Amino acid sequence: MRRIDEDISSGQFQNIYLLYGEEDYLKLQYKNKLLKALVNEGDNMNFTKYEDNGINVGQVIDQAETMPFFAEHRVILIENSGFGKKMPEDLGNYLSSIPDFTIFIFVEPSADKRGKLYKAAKAAGRDIEMNMPNESVLAKWVGGQLNAAGKQMKRDAWSQFLNMTHDSMDNMATELDKLVSYVGDRNQITLEDVNAICIARVETKIFDMLNAISAKDLKKTLDLYQDMLSAKEPPMRILTMIVRQFRQMKVIKELSAYGNNAGTIASKVGMPDFAVKRTMQLANNFSAKEITNLLNDAADFEEQFKTGRLDEKLAVELIIMKYAGK
Repeated sequence: MRRIDEDISSGQFQNIYLLYGEEDYLKLQYKNKLLKALVNEGDNMNFTKYEDNGINVGQVIDQAETMPFFAEHRVILIENSGFGKKMPEDLGNYLSSIPDFTIFIFVEPSADKRGKLYKAAKAAGRDIEMNMPNESVLAKWVGGQLNAAGKQMKRDAWSQFLNMTHDSMDNMATELDKLVSYVGDRNQITLEDVNAICIARVETKIFDMLNAISAKDLKKTLDLYQDMLSAKEPPMRILTMIVRQFRQMKVIKELSAYGNNAGTIASKVGMPDFAVKRTMQLANNFSAKEITNLLNDAADFEEQFKTGRLDEKLAVELIIMKYAGK
């Protein structure tokens, strides 16, 4: 991302940019930054946008070969095309000979590092992966948003806000706007405000549920499970998310046992540092044997559900009763 900011500041641009990764908010922000710097408002003659499947590659190449009209650049934006995974051969070959006046901006959910698109962007030094930032970066970003609104947030409120909204920056921005409106003339956002206004995502409820399981709090575990069912969450999706969390715990617990700290583990497993720290704390409440046993039981119950021998709601309840019961 710093490389994009430097290009915009210097006015020296590369012929290809690839913005990829899970964080849609960041991809949107930096796509818009590039377009604002490269395309004059209302200039539809030198700017072309393609998106989704079925893009006419021949048309794209023809556009790229056309000299800009009273402008320095011809800009071609391609979004969510699937080219990050599989690039059409003609366009892939063309990326090595883009005219100096043409700039491609690709915005994709993922990128195969063996593919022609990624390799072309990497050769230009503009292969920009955008995933959820670490806690310090998020804190600075939220702090800037709060400062602009004339608000502050207490430390315990920030911790809870992060726990409840950490799945995406887009969600964080939405919930932050709601908080700012809720507190009105008050300049301080408290823990009570966060709990009153912010909506806990299902991932947060799963984490709370696993905390309750580790504490052998059967009533709280069942209450959280019922809350998710009332919110129309399919039982098998809940089980899948429990399994995913336990797999993360297993990997993080093993890496921690080898002396890796949270920052090192975060870089190895591709998770934000705050998520690793939180998972490490939860993993400490389970033995390695308990984690393995739960994963085995979950796999067994899922197989029984798929073969019609077990109801999906009962499958989750059996996990809860076995591991949250005293």
